[in-house]
Amino acid sequence: MDQEIIPHLFRTEYRKIVSVLCRHFGFGQIEIAEDLASDTFVTAAHTWGIKGLPPNPTAWLYNVAKNKAKNHLQRNSLFYGKISPELVNATPQFYETDIDLSPQNINDSQLQMMFAICHPAIAPEAQIGLSLRILCGFGIDEIADAFLSNKETISKRLYRARERLREEKINIEIPNDREIDQRLAPVLTTIYLLFNEGYYSLSSNNTLRKDLCLEAMRLCTMLVENQQTNKPAVNALLSLMCFHASRFEARVNKNGEHILYEDQDTTLWDTDLISKGVYFLNCAATGTDLSKYHIEATIAYWRTQKPDNMQKWQTVLGLYDQLVQLAYSPMAALNRLYVLAKVKGNIQAIAEAEKLHLTGNQFYYVLLGELYTGLDKQQARHNFEQALLFAKTGADKTLIKNKISGLCI
Repeated sequence: MDQEIIPHLFRTEYRKIVSVLCRHFGFGQIEIAEDLASDTFVTAAHTWGIKGLPPNPTAWLYNVAKNKAKNHLQRNSLFYGKISPELVNATPQFYETDIDLSPQNINDSQLQMMFAICHPAIAPEAQIGLSLRILCGFGIDEIADAFLSNKETISKRLYRARERLREEKINIEIPNDREIDQRLAPVLTTIYLLFNEGYYSLSSNNTLRKDLCLEAMRLCTMLVENQQTNKPAVNALLSLMCFHASRFEARVNKNGEHILYEDQDTTLWDTDLISKGVYFLNCAATGTDLSKYHIEATIAYWRTQKPDNMQKWQTVLGLYDQLVQLAYSPMAALNRLYVLAKVKGNIQAIAEAEKLHLTGNQFYYVLLGELYTGLDKQQARHNFEQALLFAKTGADKTLIKNKISGLCI
């Protein structure tokens, strides 16, 4: 049996099974839904290890998940029937209803779950964390990395969020039009973080995890295709992901190492995805609200355009100026400085970079190393060596070591 098949299917199917079971059981039994889904994969690992891979592994998983859910409900019914017959007679016999794992019901369940988890009764960080766990199949370590936190904090946060869902008796459904906008922001943040984890993974030794990126795009496409959630910011986010995804094949070499933007083979860029990005960016150009996704998508659009002339980079610098004012983040500030160097030179970019004081951030030191290269080899080496201390992935370490070696040439 292919050793990668179980982890791959867990990443793609676990979240779908959990969403359908949660919708069927309600949030009162959310842990049971997660346990049944997990147990399905334990059964698969044991059975497939002995009997080999079935002809349709996904259908096999769905069938086993359905049976486990029905068996659980039947056992509960028998248990409560012996203890309190009047209680079981008053309880709907859910096990007699088919557990629907059809593509349409999976999509509907995931869409409703996204908005139910992002109920205002749940703290914003807990909304996103629980969404990443249930809807995206993230492990605790991955969620902790996304929040720059630790496992203990994240585990407690998710526990409290689950308790809150039960206490508030939140229904798994699409909210009314008045509440859509309020809940849409954390939904989009979840999808954005999912794509980012795939596009640049800190939680594994892979530079690029396409399966996560494609799942984020699928979830966002669901929002675009739903009349209630087809909003400008949603289209802008989908546009952003299309532009980034268009450069997948050019971002890593055959050894899985990261290829910098300036060194990418532009003939490998996917022109169809670039065209889709333009389409969704045009769809986003309605209304009066400007989201960070609008700006980031426009920046990503310009990065797919050649040639690299001064007018292009001046335009991109202006967009980064808007972005850091609207939605500041350390990565946005650092990316802005890369562009500033192209427009106004390395010396001015160094002066602004050193004001950020982002010590402990590998990308801060990589930026300074790049900016000092050609100006001061000693300072360039020092900063690359500092970056190496904080690098998490093997691909990053290799890239930085190559930069240090290049200074000796």
